[in-house]
Order: sequence, then C-alpha cells, then structure tokens
Amino acid sequence: MLCRLLLAASTLALAAGAEAQVFNRIASYPVSENSGADMDTETSPEIISVTEDGMTLVYSDSPLGVIGMVDITDPSAPVGKGTVEMDGEPTAVSVIGTIAFAGVNTSESYTNPSGKMVSIDTATGEITGECVLFGQPDSTAPAKDGSFVAIAIENERDEDAGDGGLPQMPAGALQIVPVADGAMDCDGIITVEMTGLADIAPEDPEPEFVDTNSLGQIAVTLQENNHIVIVNPDGTIANDFSAGAVDLKNIDTKEEGALVFTDSQDGRLREPDAVQWLDDDRIVIANEGDWNGGSRGFTIFNKDGTELYENGTGIEYEAIMAGHYPEDRSGNKGVEPEGMEVGFFGDDTYIFLLLERANLVGVYKDTGGDPEFVQLLPSGIGPEGAYAIPSRNLVVTANEADLGPDGGIRAHVMIYELGDGPAAYPQIKSTMDGDVPIGWGALSGLAADATEDGKLYAISDSYYGMQPAIFTIDATQTPALITDKLVITREGVPAQGIDLEGVFANEDGTFYVASEGRLDRGILHAIYHVADDGEIEETIPFPKEIMAVERRWAAEGVTRIGDTLWVAIQRGFDDDPENQVKLLSYDLESKEWGGVAYPTEPVESGWVGLSDITYAGGDVIYIIERDNQIGGNAKLKALYSVPLSDLEPVALTEELPLVSKTLVHDFIPDLQALNGFVVDKIEGFTIDVEGHAFAATDNDGVDDSSGETLFFKVDMDM
Repeated sequence: MLCRLLLAASTLALAAGAEAQVFNRIASYPVSENSGADMDTETSPEIISVTEDGMTLVYSDSPLGVIGMVDITDPSAPVGKGTVEMDGEPTAVSVIGTIAFAGVNTSESYTNPSGKMVSIDTATGEITGECVLFGQPDSTAPAKDGSFVAIAIENERDEDAGDGGLPQMPAGALQIVPVADGAMDCDGIITVEMTGLADIAPEDPEPEFVDTNSLGQIAVTLQENNHIVIVNPDGTIANDFSAGAVDLKNIDTKEEGALVFTDSQDGRLREPDAVQWLDDDRIVIANEGDWNGGSRGFTIFNKDGTELYENGTGIEYEAIMAGHYPEDRSGNKGVEPEGMEVGFFGDDTYIFLLLERANLVGVYKDTGGDPEFVQLLPSGIGPEGAYAIPSRNLVVTANEADLGPDGGIRAHVMIYELGDGPAAYPQIKSTMDGDVPIGWGALSGLAADATEDGKLYAISDSYYGMQPAIFTIDATQTPALITDKLVITREGVPAQGIDLEGVFANEDGTFYVASEGRLDRGILHAIYHVADDGEIEETIPFPKEIMAVERRWAAEGVTRIGDTLWVAIQRGFDDDPENQVKLLSYDLESKEWGGVAYPTEPVESGWVGLSDITYAGGDVIYIIERDNQIGGNAKLKALYSVPLSDLEPVALTEELPLVSKTLVHDFIPDLQALNGFVVDKIEGFTIDVEGHAFAATDNDGVDDSSGETLFFKVDMDM
C-alpha cells in the first residue's frame, strides 16, 4: 500500500508541473560510428565507465570483442576515440585513473570456462597488462581507493543443458585483483570461494554483479542462487543472506496482445542482477530474475541482511503509465530491472534503475528510508550499463541492442545532464484506474473531440489486437494525460483481430475507426462505426475494386468532411503507379466508394507512405507522409496539405485524378528534440477545436523499439 501511495504522490507532482532538479538527455552516440567498429557488423556497448577526469567514456563491446572509448569533452557532442581488440569476449570494464580494467571471457565451453583481466591505457589505447582468471568473468568493480578490482567469476550455466537449471559445474567464485599505480599484481590475486552459502544449489554459486563501498567491502549477487554475499577486502566473508521473495499483485503475466493487470505471483524469487552500495551499510539490488524468479522491482537491504524497502510494482507501474510496458515479456519478468548505478550529486543520492525490456531508466532519490521516485529517462533498446559522473552533473547509459545496419536501430551510448526542470520525457502518460494504471502503447491515429479544447482521442494498433481501444487524452497538461481507455467490442467482448490505424470523433460521441487489413491473417480492410460505449455498430468493408488490388499496407487514417469519410492508404496497391497512393472516399448517404490519387515523394532507400489524414474545417486537409527510415537515415517525416477543391472523387474503376499538395511542416526537428534518434513512425496528427495541432509517434509496443512515444504540439501557420 505504501508503494502505491508514493507512486500516486509522485504522479500527481509531475502532472502538476512541479519543477526541480531533473535529468534530461543531451546526446546519443551510436557506437557503430566509433573508429575501429564496422558499420556492417553488430556492436553492443554493455558495461560503461569513465576516466577519472570525466572526459572519456570506456565501454565493453562483447560481439565486436573490443573495449571502446568515447570523448565527451563536450557531452552534447560525443566523439569516438577508437576501440582496442581484446582477443576474447569483454564482459565488463572498470577504470581507475586513466587505466581501464576489462574482464574478458576466453572460455572454450560452459564446462571448461576461462578468462583474463586486461589493463588498457585509455590515453594511448595500449594494453599494459594481463592476468589469468579463475574462470569466466562477469561484472567488475574497483575499490574506492583504487587498490584493487573485484571481479565476479560466474562460470555461467548453459540454459540449453538439461532443464537449464542449477547445479552446473564448475562453480563460480569472486576474485580480487590488487592494483598499484595502475598495474595489476597477478600473483597477489585473492580467490574467494562461495560454495555452501546459498539455499539454492549451494555447490554451484554463480556470482553475477559486484560493487564496493568506502570500507573496501564487496557486495556480490549470486543471481541464480538468489543470494547476496558481503566480502571484506582481505577476502573473508563478512555476511551472506538470501535475497528473498516478493508477493506480486495486479500484474500482467500473459502474452496475449492485451494489457491486463489482474494476475498475481506469490513468493516470486528476487534473483537480483545488479547491486550497488548506497552507503557503507546499505545495498540496493535490481531484481531482474534469471531462472525461477524476477520480482520486477528493486530492494534495499542493510548489509546485515535486514530488508529495509521493497519497491514491489512501483517502477513497473511507472513504466506502464509511460507506455513502455513490454507486453511480449509478461510471461517472463515484465520490465526486467537489470543494471543499476548510484550517483552522489551534491547532497542528493540518486538510484538509476535500468529496465532492460522497457528501455527506461527509473530515477529515485535516496531518503535514508523509502526512496522517492523522481522521473523516467528514455534509453535505447536494452539499457545494460550506467555510470554517474557527478563532477560534471552527468549520467551515461550503455544500451546493448543492435538491430543491424539495414535501417534498424543501432546500439547507443546516451548522456543525460542534471539541471533545472521540467523533465522533457515522457511527453504523454496515463493515470491510474483504481489500483492499476491504464495500459497503453503503439499509438496510431489521433482525433480531436468535436467540442472540447485539448480533448483528444488516440487508438492502439494491431500490437494490442486482442484488446483494441480508444484512449481519451487531456492535452492541456504537460505531459499530456491519458485519462480513459475505451475497449472496442463486438457483441460485448473485445473485437479481436482488427488493426486500428485511423480514428475520427463524431459530434454525437461515436467514432469512425479505420482498420488496416491483413487478408493472410483474416483481418478485414474496413471502417467501423463505434458507439460511445465501444460497441461496433456498423462494419463498412472495402469495396471489391480495392480488394482485387489490395496489399497489406492499407488504411492508415480516416477523417470526415460533411457526409463523406476519407481514408488515407499507406502505400501503393497493385494498380497504382510508382510514387502514388490512394485517398479513398465513402459517402455515408449513398454508400458509394470513390477515390483520388496522392503523389508521394521519391526516396533513395526504403519506402514512403501515408500515416494520417485530418480535416479540421477550412479549405484543406492535412496528411502525414513519411519514410520508414530511422536515425540519420530518416529523410522524410512531414505534414502536407491538400486543397478541398482537389478532392473530387471518381469511381474506383476509373483513372483517379491526382491531387496537389503543399509542405506544411517538417517533423524531423521535433523528432530530434529529445536528443535520441529519429524514430520512423510518426503516425498521428489532429487539430483541436481551438486550432491547436498535435502529433504522436507509434512505439510498436516496445517490440524492437526504444518504446519512446513522442507527443507534441505542432507549430504551423494555420
């Protein structure tokens, strides 16, 4: 109950626009651009650190087999400094002064693990030393005084062996590598055995993450063993205790294409990944889960094993309200808190919790008691590592997922700066509906209420096809607030299997929604008339002339002019000339279909299509035209107008007249405003009754997407 009250209080404070010191993203750097990387090869920044002067980021890149470096002298304009080959798989990196210490996996198999620690001079890129390790390394952490580097020797399990569980020998351990003047003492390495401690597979400990406090004590998580060990700097064990379990209520545990938070998991093992010291007595753990658990939040313990705070569903609910809940991970571990950093900025201690599957960083402020939620930071896909640089008011993240060179999202390092508010993200979020948040995502079309200023409607696309819905948005707030979710039904049950892409709000409270068909999956190309209670009152299927030439990329937007509905078709059909698509008309009185042709811009790569169509009075309609490119490859994300005088539809059996168009607004600067990468899917546009224009992007349900939804006012000459 306490977590829920804190969540509600934080949400109200943000909704009220309370300004304070917050973090905002100031730069994103795709590591595929670093010298020594190959633009055509997968790269993956995983664990990240920084030199003592705070000017050079150092990250481990497992698939490329390198340690990479980035110059952040100007943190808003990072520059690659090159990579250093590791002759193995780097798993983690820590920096003392200017010397980086990398754990490198050289194992030939799970049953014959091996590894090494490599030291690198970040000023020259030269390898200065190597030490052979006990086995396969995972996390590293330096002593606060620079006297050693602790390294978790995981000797990880083979998930495909047997049932994928423990025990799987050989056992892991902790190693402490002494360091003096930047040089490792390989002969002085201390190996700390951890067998016989955990209740789960005590013969096979698998250390996952390490961190040190100012006393030189090392906190170690044994993730699969669900255990925590506190080790003194001389290698003696100070304490060990179970990470325990959590009872989770009102969560989603089914991957059914709907956001339904009614399930429970009792006794869910925490199975922590990252651990960080808050001070010399308290640790905080990220409860990702790996084998039999994952409690979706974080926990604070005293090093004597006393539980001080449990987050429960707190951070997951924040992610849900921001539209970042990963529905396709519901059956596993939800948002999956994995990485973590603690940063001491002036008098404030911040906890940065990395949500691997939600692609967010949750920021909390340590109070000595229950932590205070501050904000969410948007990240790239799969935030894995983070590092705070208080001397420069910065925090950085390493986001490991790389979706490839062929137009996909690349792996990024992202940089955030602490300063005066407000927080730039999220730009839209939902509120609570009783005890649970309103779940949303994959927004497509937008529509304005016919009478109320700032009241808008949005729809979710086929990603949530088992629960198609219309969302009510209060756009007078910052961030905009989703206040209601109307599920579209057929005979009282959710109208499964429709792909909502366009919406128009009628004056009588009903809606017209356009569904993009997919005949190979039994999805009809159609317009649906939806009552104010969500029930489908009428189905208007596309005519036979269209069905004969259709393709899967069909209806993307719908609007109404008088008694005529106009539908924007995303891409050309079989009978369309190159660089041309259809605008279909449907006369509500005569029930006749017609159409005109719309000219699309030519592009060098990918394709161009339409996303939304809007009429808000006057003598023009507005159409979103976009390419399907991401980041620096994105060239066309724009709003065009078409004069009503050109909308003279003819029968679909005739040659369609070509309309003219005028560029009204370039969306690319809007999509760059949050200093991430340009997303491909700007899909919603509308104008409210007072003439305020709004646009929104589709986050694809956080599936192979950063999950960011951009929702913003559009400045244009009306």
